[in-house]
Order: sequence, then structure tokens, then C-alpha cells
Amino acid sequence: MNDLVKTANQLSLRTKAISLQNLSFSYSNERAILTDINLEIAPGETVGLIGANGAGKTSLFLTICGILKATYGEVKLFDRPIQAGQFNPEIGLVFQNPDDQLFCPTVSDDIAFGLENIELSPEEIETRINAALSLTGVTHLADRISHQLSGGEKCMVAIAAVLAMLPQVVLYDEPSANLDLQARRRLIKFLQASHETIVVSSHDLELIIEVCDRVILLNQGRIIADGTPEEIMSDSSLMEANGLEVPHSLTHVHNSRNKE
Repeated sequence: MNDLVKTANQLSLRTKAISLQNLSFSYSNERAILTDINLEIAPGETVGLIGANGAGKTSLFLTICGILKATYGEVKLFDRPIQAGQFNPEIGLVFQNPDDQLFCPTVSDDIAFGLENIELSPEEIETRINAALSLTGVTHLADRISHQLSGGEKCMVAIAAVLAMLPQVVLYDEPSANLDLQARRRLIKFLQASHETIVVSSHDLELIIEVCDRVILLNQGRIIADGTPEEIMSDSSLMEANGLEVPHSLTHVHNSRNKE
């Protein structure tokens, strides 16, 4: 078993990986970005977060991580309240743009950065770097300069840097943005094989269908719908009302409903 795969520890036996209670967020003197969000995600779930631009998806991720402080309500990870501004090793965030995460001279340095900041031993750091590189299939890139990599390579290296921290929950913000077809397919296969609790925010609705068992639809900072990808994304009225379209692979479901 890979060192980064943690499937049967005490955290995963608890009731909820993520619990949001009456969560609201707004910048000072501005309209609410998130409003009264109540959400529970069980350990091991893979959940898609969809919504039009400006729906509040990235703000929700940043609030869950504690980067933004909730105006009201509570965020819990495995029954422990998250305090904004504090380091939370249980959760990792993969940013939409890998260049926001990769800034060290080499790939190995980028993966080591977070590990060094939690003061692990050199031996443990080396072990985790090698495990993360292997898990994400980028061992051959270890000594490469990060900013010279392709978009797909940068994406997997950014994921490796997050997974090296051994998070129990990983949030992926538009992970397939700007990837070519081959890199996108590698990403999908990787996500399908992952063991962490995962939340994926994406406009790539076909990726959501392939990867996720559950979908949360967000609009203007509110949860509009929660269900399976087929239930939510084949409902043309619901999708159109929220600035989205039925994915091509689900049009047959939509058409069959219209005939009934």
C-alpha cells in the first residue's frame, strides 16, 4: 500500500469528513458571497461542486480551508472546528492555476516546501516526496524546473505537493482547466483511483460525471440542489435556471424524461 493511501485510520471512522453549519461569508460592506450553507460530506465521498461563474465555489473552498473566515456559522473537519488562519493538515487545496502553488526551483523542492515548514525530519521528507511523485506518476520530473513543465505536468505536481502532506480531504478547484485531452484523461483516472475524501469544483461537467457520485449545485452562494450527477445535471430546467447546460452524455436522460 502506498504511504499516501490512508484508508482505515481513526479519522475515516468518524461520522463526517466535512460538516458546514449555517455557513455564511461576506467581505465587509459587500453583499453575501455565501449564505446559510448546510452541508455534510462523509469520509471517502467524491463530490462535485458545480455552478456558474460567481456562484461562490472558490469562496466556499477557501472558507472550508480556513483561508477565509466565515462571517457566520461553523466549519468542521472530522468533528473538529476549523479556525481561520490556522494550518489544517487534514485538508488540502489544489488551486485552479498550478503556478499559484509551484514557485520553487525544482519539482522536488515544491513538494518538499510544505513538509519542511512542518519540520519533518529529512528522512521523512524524502520518503513523502518519493511517495507523492510515485502516486501521481511524475517521478521522472523530480529534478525538472517546475515553471518549465506542461500544463498537465504542473497539475499533477501541484497535486503531489498537496498529497505529500497526507490530507484526509482534498479540494480540487477547476483541476482540468487548460489541460489537453491526454492530460485530462490522466487526471480523471487519478481522481477515480483516489482514496481521500474529495470535492471537485469544475465547469467540466463530463469530468464531474466520470469522477463524482454526488453533485452540489451552487448559485449566488446558496445550495440549490444536492443529488446524483444524473438527477441534478439531466434536469434541463434546473440547469438552465442556474446558468448551466445539460452535459452531452446526459442528454438522452433529458430526452427520455420529455417523452414521458
